[in-house]
Amino acid sequence: MRRGVIFDMDGVLVDNRDIHMEAFRILCKKYDIDLPREKLFSVFGMGNDEIFPILLPKKLIEEKGIRPLAEEKEAIYRKIFEETITPTPGLVPFLHALKKEGFRTAVGSSGMAANVRFVLEKCHIADCFDAIVNGDMVTHCKPDPEIFLTASRLLGVPPSQCVVIEDSFAGIQAARNAGMAVIAMATTFSKEKLASTDNDLIVSDFTPLTPRIVQSL
Repeated sequence: MRRGVIFDMDGVLVDNRDIHMEAFRILCKKYDIDLPREKLFSVFGMGNDEIFPILLPKKLIEEKGIRPLAEEKEAIYRKIFEETITPTPGLVPFLHALKKEGFRTAVGSSGMAANVRFVLEKCHIADCFDAIVNGDMVTHCKPDPEIFLTASRLLGVPPSQCVVIEDSFAGIQAARNAGMAVIAMATTFSKEKLASTDNDLIVSDFTPLTPRIVQSL
C-alpha cells in the first residue's frame, strides 16, 4: 500500500531544464569555457559536488572551489528564473488531492537548500510537504539512494510504501536503489528516452495523475 510520495524538484516541481542550462552557459562564458549542450544532459539529477568536476576544468575548480562556483551558478539561475517560475502543470491540484487522501509528501532534491527554498516559496507550495530533503543535508547525491531514504525516514513511511516522481536517469536509479516505485516525468528527457529506464509509469506532467493511480503502482 502506497502512503508516501517523494517529489524531485528540478524537472518535476518546476520544468527548469533550459533555465539551468542558460545559467551554466552564462557561468562558462564568464570563465571562457566551452560547454557542449550534450555534456550538460549527462549530469542532470546529480549534486553539484559531482556535476562541477565533470563540467569545469580542474584548474578553475582548484582556484575557485566547487562551493563558490556552485553558489555563483545557482544565484544566476535564481535571478533569471524569478520572473517566469511556475509549477509544472497539474502539480498543485495533485498535491492537494494527495493531502486530502492522507498521503505523506516530501521533496527529495539534490539541489542546494537556497534553490529548494526559492522554488517552494515562489510556487507557493511549501506548506504542501511534510518533509524536505536537499543536497546539503546528505553525504551522497543521486544515483545513491540516501536522499530518498532520508525522505522516507522523515515521513515515517517505509521505502516499499513510497512512490518517487523523477525526471532524470540518476534520480530514477536512486529511487530504485531505495526500493521505491517510480513515476518518470518527461520534462528533461523525452518519453522515448525514459522508456529505457526502470520506471512504473511515464507522464508528461501531473495532469493525468491521481491518488488512485499512485496507489495502484
